[in-house]
Amino acid sequence: MKVLISVDIEGVAGVFHPEQTRAGNGEYEAARRWMTLEANAAIEGAFAGGATHVWVNDSHGGFRNLLPDLLDARAQIVLGKPRMLGMMAGLENGAALVFMIGYHARSQTHGILAHTINSFAFSRVSLNGVEVGEAGLYGALAEEYGAQVALLSGDDVFAEETAPRFPGARFVVTKSATGHASGVTQTPASARDAIEIAAREVVRHYIDKGHAQQATRAAAKPVECELRVQTTALADLFCQWPALTRVDAVTLRFGAESAEHAVRMLNCLSAMSFMLR
Repeated sequence: MKVLISVDIEGVAGVFHPEQTRAGNGEYEAARRWMTLEANAAIEGAFAGGATHVWVNDSHGGFRNLLPDLLDARAQIVLGKPRMLGMMAGLENGAALVFMIGYHARSQTHGILAHTINSFAFSRVSLNGVEVGEAGLYGALAEEYGAQVALLSGDDVFAEETAPRFPGARFVVTKSATGHASGVTQTPASARDAIEIAAREVVRHYIDKGHAQQATRAAAKPVECELRVQTTALADLFCQWPALTRVDAVTLRFGAESAEHAVRMLNCLSAMSFMLR
């Protein structure tokens, strides 16, 4: 059983403030260690449940937050950007199961540090008329590669909004939101214990069901993406790209031949937005 673990930081137990997610300060150094140890808990649980191969994808910011020397030596680590599959890089190795650890709620919700891809640029993203966050976007990409999203962790708002999208998946709620940067959290150790147990049980469950050891890529279907941006200046910039149609001052639309291509397009737009910072 091959498993890909995609790890973000905003949903990690103990993380509440943007300062904890940005390199260059002591609070970030503590948070990246908690992020690494939650990843380790998922790795340990996956192998205990019967996984044969595990890849860990660093999925936050510049994609170089995890501390490799702290991770289980049996796993391989996907670091750095740019990369074609973004937060799902590693799927190309045939992972059958995907874990989303430390994820967060979509933009414009009351989840802790909620955003979608780029809080400076994007305020709303929809695929085929359904608003999605990062889990929805990258879950659609995973499914195109034949992988099953089987385990997710983050705050209670993230779990509530995401559960309908992945009805067979297991959720570990690491904290409860009371505001954008406030809430009640499990201790890091308690969250790690819960993630390790869930990962072990999920992998065992799928092996017992006879789930495929290696994913088979499905035929991709075209998608339409609608994107609401934060300012008219961003819309002006993005619409230099002929593939985009402007719906109104801050709403854009584009078609893509697959969820993967939609994700790649959004990541390119996110990178473009840095010229306006």
